Amino acid sequence: MRRIMGLNEKALKRLPVINLLMMLVLLFPFVDLPGTGKLSGYRFLASMYRYWDHGLPIVIGVIYLVLLIAMAALVVLLWRFPSRAAVRVSFGVYLFHAVAAVVALFTGKMFMDASSFVIDGGFLVKYFGAAYWLYLILAFVGLAQSMRTMKIDTGYIVLVIMIVIWLFPIAWLIMISFREESGSYTAYFFPKTFTVKNYVKLLTDTSRFQFGQWFMNTLLVAVCSCVISTFLVLSTSYTLSRIRFAARKPLMNVMLVLGMFPGFMSMIAVYYILKGMGLSQTLVALVMVYSASAGMGYYISKGFFDTIPRALDEAAIIDGATRFQIFTRITIPLSKPIIIYTVLMSFIGPWADFIYAKVILGDDVEHYTVAIGLYTMLSRENIETWYTRFAAGAVLVSIPICILFICLQRYYVEGLAGSVKG
Repeated sequence: MRRIMGLNEKALKRLPVINLLMMLVLLFPFVDLPGTGKLSGYRFLASMYRYWDHGLPIVIGVIYLVLLIAMAALVVLLWRFPSRAAVRVSFGVYLFHAVAAVVALFTGKMFMDASSFVIDGGFLVKYFGAAYWLYLILAFVGLAQSMRTMKIDTGYIVLVIMIVIWLFPIAWLIMISFREESGSYTAYFFPKTFTVKNYVKLLTDTSRFQFGQWFMNTLLVAVCSCVISTFLVLSTSYTLSRIRFAARKPLMNVMLVLGMFPGFMSMIAVYYILKGMGLSQTLVALVMVYSASAGMGYYISKGFFDTIPRALDEAAIIDGATRFQIFTRITIPLSKPIIIYTVLMSFIGPWADFIYAKVILGDDVEHYTVAIGLYTMLSRENIETWYTRFAAGAVLVSIPICILFICLQRYYVEGLAGSVKG
């Protein structure tokens, strides 16, 4: 094998072997069905014949055969005539294989249940034979080796896999929200018909659930809690960062220890305190609960304030400024990133919380937040009718958070970077 400048020679020597193994695996059975013997990879693709009309399975079958020929050609090219172009083609082929393997994993049941094979209880992932799992592994190994051959950091492939894992539930939820067929379960992955009626009925049909009212309740609680929590966090952080007093270290240690315990451990005591004050089942109680302990989350903000030179404070004191003036006129203008970060964190907590909201609001449906309301849609008597509308509600709830992160992402990252620097 001749040397190619700019390519990893060791990885280049492994590629033909991996390609040969992949080509052989494509000829092996992928599925082992009980009582029907083994099913070849091509026949597995052809089993989509009953699910889709004639054209698509034939096209995929042709692609399958073309891939076999491409893998054989790549073995020869990479072994006898290695080049950058051949490695790039190998990368593209393995990327296709990786995507195809993942898609087959999530759509295999849909295709096999719709095929001519009758399987008691339906097709399960465990019915995939060892050849499929070897195919899945080789696809990602070949993709990694192609990247190493081109001297691309293989850490990117880990990031790509993680992104796919993170985005898959979101994509699935969005598809469900546009699905016209009702019910919580279907034998297929992709909806057969798409519609926007789920969103329309969710926002207009108030006979059973008042999603619009719940959305406004959540927005009100989140905004009020965000304002109060942000003020408390920044004030506490600035005090612990700039002012030295006798109980400073013990206080920080106590807050650090208390922060290790989950908040819901105190929810029963909090509920009885609020009930004794006559504030249970009110939005005011939620704002108080979300804001009361905000000061204990001072760690990141304090780290950021520690990076601001103390010389600025000393110069301001010499000029006659008070601590409050230093905080509002010097520190705050220099702390835009950490303020944005604190605002985001203070807003997301109340917006997505379920446990405290459910305990405090109880059965007061009028004051429900979206988290409780969406959970109610999944009850036994509502899930068949409201499941797709639940998905639509989940999408709508995520929109404000996504907009905030997209608009303020730069400041969010800068806030974290500043805290780490300190």
